[in-house]
Amino acid sequence: MSNDSDLKQVQGSSSYNYNYGGNYAGYSEVGYGYSGDATGGQVQRTFQDYLLILRERIWYIVVVFLVVFSSSLVYTLSDTRIYQASSTVQIFRRDPTIMQVQQVVDTDIRSAEDLNTQIKVIESDTIVQMVAERIKGDDLNKFLAPYERSTADLNYVMTQLKKNRKIIPQRLTLVVNIAFQHPDRMVAAKVANLFADAYLEHNTLLRMSMSTKAVDDLKETINLQRRQVDQLATEIQAYKEKNNMVSLDSRKDIVNEALKTVSADATKAEQTLNVANIRLKQVQERRASGGDLSELSFIASQPSIIELSKELAKQKILLAQLEKRYKGKHPEMIKAQNQLAENQSELKKAIDQIAAQIEAEQQAAQRNYEQGMQLLEKRTEESLQLDRLALEYNKRERELKTQEALLQTIIARQTETSMSSNFATQNARIVDKAVPPPEDKPISPNVPLNLGLGVVGGLGLGLAFAFFVAFIDDRVKSSFDIEGVVGLPLIGIIPQVKRMDQPDKATVVVNNADRQVSEAFLTLHSSLRLKDESKNAKCILTTSTIPGEGKSFISTNLALTFAAHGEKVIIVDCDLRKPNIHKSFRLENLKGVIDVCANKATLDDVVLRNVHPNLDVLPAGGRAKNPTQILNSKSFEQMLSDLRKRYDRVFIDTPPLAAVSDALIVLPLVDGSIFTIFFNKVRRKAAQFAAKKLQEANVPNFGAVLNGLNLAVSGYYYAQYYDKSYKDYYVVMSKSDGEDEAR
Repeated sequence: MSNDSDLKQVQGSSSYNYNYGGNYAGYSEVGYGYSGDATGGQVQRTFQDYLLILRERIWYIVVVFLVVFSSSLVYTLSDTRIYQASSTVQIFRRDPTIMQVQQVVDTDIRSAEDLNTQIKVIESDTIVQMVAERIKGDDLNKFLAPYERSTADLNYVMTQLKKNRKIIPQRLTLVVNIAFQHPDRMVAAKVANLFADAYLEHNTLLRMSMSTKAVDDLKETINLQRRQVDQLATEIQAYKEKNNMVSLDSRKDIVNEALKTVSADATKAEQTLNVANIRLKQVQERRASGGDLSELSFIASQPSIIELSKELAKQKILLAQLEKRYKGKHPEMIKAQNQLAENQSELKKAIDQIAAQIEAEQQAAQRNYEQGMQLLEKRTEESLQLDRLALEYNKRERELKTQEALLQTIIARQTETSMSSNFATQNARIVDKAVPPPEDKPISPNVPLNLGLGVVGGLGLGLAFAFFVAFIDDRVKSSFDIEGVVGLPLIGIIPQVKRMDQPDKATVVVNNADRQVSEAFLTLHSSLRLKDESKNAKCILTTSTIPGEGKSFISTNLALTFAAHGEKVIIVDCDLRKPNIHKSFRLENLKGVIDVCANKATLDDVVLRNVHPNLDVLPAGGRAKNPTQILNSKSFEQMLSDLRKRYDRVFIDTPPLAAVSDALIVLPLVDGSIFTIFFNKVRRKAAQFAAKKLQEANVPNFGAVLNGLNLAVSGYYYAQYYDKSYKDYYVVMSKSDGEDEAR
C-alpha cells in the first residue's frame, strides 16, 4: 500500500502546478516561468562551450564580417581625400628680456594650466575670426570650392575653420602643432600658417593695448597720489606749529635730562627716608620695652655719647677704688657719688637729644621724599606728553614718507611701462611653417586604418551578433544545457533519423534502416545496464517536456533493444489522451489499458503478443475521457503489478510533463524514469521545470536521452560522440550488411 500513499502524495503536490483539463492536443507551454537552477549554479560553461557556440554560428560571423568589411572598403574608396598641413609654434616659458621691467600682461608659463590657457587662446573664436578675415579673393574661392559654395559669409567660414582645425600640444614640451585639414593641400598649408600668424599677432596687439591702457591709468593714479602727498605735508607743518615742535629733538633732550636728575634726587630721598624710618622705629621700640638707647649703634656711635660714656666709666672706676678706702659717709665718697650721678644725668640728656634729632631727621626726610616724588611726577608727565606729541608727529611723518615713496614707485612704473610698450616682444615663435603635404599622402581616408577597423569591427560585431543569437536561443542543444541547466545526466544520444514512416522509425533498431541510430540505442542499452538501479529496474517510464520530442520513438526502440538481448519485454501505452504506440507497430487500438482498468477485460485479452520476438504490446484501448481517474485507480496499480510478474522489463509510454500530470501519477508505481529531450526544440526553462518535477517524486531518474541530434552540427556539441571516423565506420557496416543480405 506504500505505492498507493506515494501516488496520493504526488497527486496532492502536483494538483496546483498543472492543468488537468482539456486542450491536451495543444500541449501548451504557456505559464512556465520557472528559472531555478537544478544544480544550484554549480555547473558553469567552459571555454570550449563558448567556442562551440561560435562554431555553430560561424556563418553569422562570416556574414556580419563581410558586411562590415565591405562597408568600410566602399567608404574608404569613395571618400574624398583630405590633406592635413601643420605649423609648429613654440611657446616661451618667459618673454624675451629686453628691459628688466615687469610686464603688464603676465604670459609666463609656470604650470600645465598656463600652457592649456594658451592652447585655449589658439582655439578661441577671436583667432578663428582673425584667420577668416584674412582669407580673401582667390584663396577664399579655393577654400570654399570643396563645399560647393562660391560665396559665403564670415560665420560660415569660421564654422568650417573650427571644424577642420586641430590644436595638438606635444607631450612634455611647450611646442604646439596647429593643423588644418582640407581637400586642397595648398589651402591646408596656407590656413595652418594663418592660424600661427594670427596667434602671434593677437598676443602682440593684446600686450600693446594693455600697456597703453596701463600708462593712462598710471597717469591718473600719479595725479591723485601727488595731491595726497601735498595734503599730508601741509598737515604736518600745521601740527608742528600748533604744538611748538619746531625743535623737537633738543626739547626732548632737555626734558629727558631734567627727568633723570629729578629721578636720582627722588631715589636718594627715598633711601634717606628709609634709613630715618628704621632708626626712629628702633628708638621707639627700645623706649617701649624700657631698654637702654645707648645700646643702639647709631646712638652709641655719636661722639658726645662716646665721650660721656668714657667719663661715666672713669667715674665708676674711681668710685670703686674709693669704696675700698672709705665708707659711704666719707666726703670723698659723697663727692664721687655726686659726680657719677651728674655724669649719668648728662649721658641721659645727650641720648634724649640724639633721639629727638633722629625724629626730626625722619620728618625732614619724609618732607624731602614727598617733594621729590611730586617733582618726579611732574617731570614724567612732561616727558610723556612730549612723547605723545612726538608719536603723532612721527606717525604723520611716516605716512608722508610712505606716500612719497609710493608716488616715486608709480612714476617709475609709468616710465617703465611707457618704454616697454615701444618694444614688440613675443611670448611665442613659429618653429616650422606649414608646407603642403605630398599629394599621395592624404590624412583621410586612412586606408590601412579603415581596413583594419573594418576587420576588427567586422569580427567584433560578428562575435557579438553570434553571442546575441546564442543568448536569445534558449533551446536545449548542448550537454551543458542538459547537465548544467536541466540538471539530469546525459545517458544517450540518438541521431536524427532519415525521412521514413513512423512505423519504420519505431522499429529502426530491428529493420537496420539506420545503423547509426541502431548503434545509439545499443549504447543507451549499455548505459542503463551499467548502474544497479537501472539494471535491476523492471518497470521504466519514458516521458518528455512537450509533444514531438520522440518519447514513443525512444520507448519502442529501447524496448526492442532489450528484447533483442533475450529479455521478455512489454510496452504499455499510458498516453490515454493521444495514444501512439499502436501506430508505431501498425496495430489496432480496440482494447487495452482502459478496458483492463474498467474491469471489462483481462491482460490476456488485451495484450498483443509477439509483435516482435520477446516483445509484447499493451495499447491504450482508445482515448479516455477521464485519464487521471484511470491512472489513479487500484485496477491500474494491480495491472502494473501483474505485468511485473510476467515480464522482465515493462516500458511505459506517458504524456509530456509540460501539458498534463499523467506521468507524475504513474511515476510512483515504476522503478525509474527516462527523460526524452529533442535536440534544439524544447526551451531550457520548460525542460528544467519538467525535470525538477521528476526529481521531486523520489523515484530514480536514470537520465536524459537526447533525441534527433543533427549530425551536421554534432561536432559542435558532441564531438566526443560523433565525428567523421564514426561516419566512415557506419558506411562500411552498411555495405557489409548489404552484401550479407545479397548472399
